[in-house]
Amino acid sequence: MADDTRQSPIDTPNVDEPTLTGTALIAQEVSRLPTRPGVYRMFNGEGEVLYVGKAKSLKARVSSYATLNGHSNRIARMISETRAMQFVVTETETESLLLEANLIKSLKPRYNVLMRDDKSFANILLALDHPIPQILKHRGAQKRKGHYFGPFASAGAVNRTLNTLQKAFLLRNCSDAVYDARTRPCLLYQIKRCSAPCVGLIDEAGYGELVEEAKGFLQGRNRDVQARLSKQMEEAAEALDFERAASLRDRIRALTYVQESQGINPGSVDEADVFAIYADGGQACVQTFFFRAGQNLGAHAHFPRHDKEMAPADILQSFVAQFYDDRQPPKLLLLSDPIEDQTLLAEALSTKAGRKVAVTSPERGEKRELVAQAVMNAKEALARRLADTASQAKLMNALAETLSLTSPPRRIEVYDNSHISGTNAVGGMIVANEEGFAKNQYRKFTIKDESLSPGDDFGMMREMLTRRFHRLVKEETPGAEGWPSLIIIDGGEGQLSAAREVMEDAGIIIGPDTENGEIMLLSVAKGRRENERGERRADRTAGAVGEQFFVPGRSAFMLPPRSAVLYYLQRLRDEAHRFAIGSHRAKRSKDMVKNPLDNIEGIGGKRKKALLHHFGSAKAVARAKAADLATVEGISESLAARIYDHFHPSG
Repeated sequence: MADDTRQSPIDTPNVDEPTLTGTALIAQEVSRLPTRPGVYRMFNGEGEVLYVGKAKSLKARVSSYATLNGHSNRIARMISETRAMQFVVTETETESLLLEANLIKSLKPRYNVLMRDDKSFANILLALDHPIPQILKHRGAQKRKGHYFGPFASAGAVNRTLNTLQKAFLLRNCSDAVYDARTRPCLLYQIKRCSAPCVGLIDEAGYGELVEEAKGFLQGRNRDVQARLSKQMEEAAEALDFERAASLRDRIRALTYVQESQGINPGSVDEADVFAIYADGGQACVQTFFFRAGQNLGAHAHFPRHDKEMAPADILQSFVAQFYDDRQPPKLLLLSDPIEDQTLLAEALSTKAGRKVAVTSPERGEKRELVAQAVMNAKEALARRLADTASQAKLMNALAETLSLTSPPRRIEVYDNSHISGTNAVGGMIVANEEGFAKNQYRKFTIKDESLSPGDDFGMMREMLTRRFHRLVKEETPGAEGWPSLIIIDGGEGQLSAAREVMEDAGIIIGPDTENGEIMLLSVAKGRRENERGERRADRTAGAVGEQFFVPGRSAFMLPPRSAVLYYLQRLRDEAHRFAIGSHRAKRSKDMVKNPLDNIEGIGGKRKKALLHHFGSAKAVARAKAADLATVEGISESLAARIYDHFHPSG
């Protein structure tokens, strides 16, 4: 890819003192652009990327922005806001399409379609990087050697399928370290989900046959595998080996369950992804179906961010390109709407996959029926979404009225921390907006200040907020998408004062004018109520009516017991508490299994494994002499001395 990145007058966006803006700037850039394919970026006055686009000819495409005539209101606004541009020339138009999708996902421009509910779908992996292959659930990049079966649209679907595949093929799912350390069969062998190769209850050749059967099933040879198992079952019954016949019967039943439980399994579609879009009320839903080895692996509804004026086909085109930015495409893509760059998209995905990928919008037959079913699912999912959004919008308006905000909060951040006597201290931030909880934006903070006394909740909260707000001011412009309208702290007046001090130190204006970038600060504390004898006591009941609310410059107040805003604020606080507790428990669990070898420089996973296999345990490594340590593969004499000195410090 040739990089001809240019921006007048230098290669990077200079938006501090632009001499030209809007159409005048674009017209000046056009005069210097080549007619080659490439990608262009538009920036506003703050250096924020407004839009990323691709072009078969940069000169021809960008010249269309040199006038405001003939554009939608959305594009006209984008042109008017442009203060700088940047260009990358590519060898082919296919490269420009792939680069555009990558930049959109990483930069998240305001005027592009954005696949904001991106997720990593799970696969089943038959790992072949060990003499005794392992079957397991896998997420992320497919770098490990083996056969992948998926993607599955839900964690429940992949877990159910994995369980039945274990029953059908009796393959191990334990890690290599656990496998190598076994001296007797585990529980999975007892419940007939593993053949126990770890202790030799099946030899390598016999286990290899099971692996081949599993591989055949994952590659779609279902009938061949079942026919072979049925024949073996009949032979075992004829030989009066009823125990083996019963085992084979159970495996056949498991295979049948896997195939029947996947829903509709079309006869004419072996491997394909279906994309169907339905738009209404200024929003759109893209429904995806996944088919592998002739089986339906589930569906997932996506709600991409887009301009209300965009046509469904344009939304779908941008969405599909982004969807495969970090995923391997199947042999066939079925789309509900024909897209402008359908041939180009097929070429780009074929280049990415290293094999032919077809993209089509079927008009008849079984494939069209699949697309129609996906459209129906998209329509129903969007209807539910619109109903939820209307309810959430009503709630946000009520919250704004309760807190006297100038506009409903676009982004709410809630903070809480968790620890046990000061150990494994973790802070948590959850995010909510007009669509509900934005879980992909949650953040956890490991408390690093060692000077804090155990259990210093104020200090922990202060550290967490300091890190968050100083970064916020550095990276976000007031009023931008990532700028919060409302900050909620779990605690009373003390926590409120600490949070206010941190925000003011960071230069953040606290106030109700959220429409102009101010941030409202709110703390929530359990209130106090009188009992039947007139005595006052702390109300520690979850969700009790005694909650008190504090905002700067206003007396503490309470909300009516049946107030929808009260219930919403309680939900936000409880979600923050749940997230902080979960993060703390995960950190504590990790520390409990931490190995002393992890603290030695130069000891990675491979060397640690070699040491543990050689000596049997970390304690044995600690007792070993330097000369004995040096006999382990991968451990040099200098590293052996370092390991010995770590466990035997001088003086």
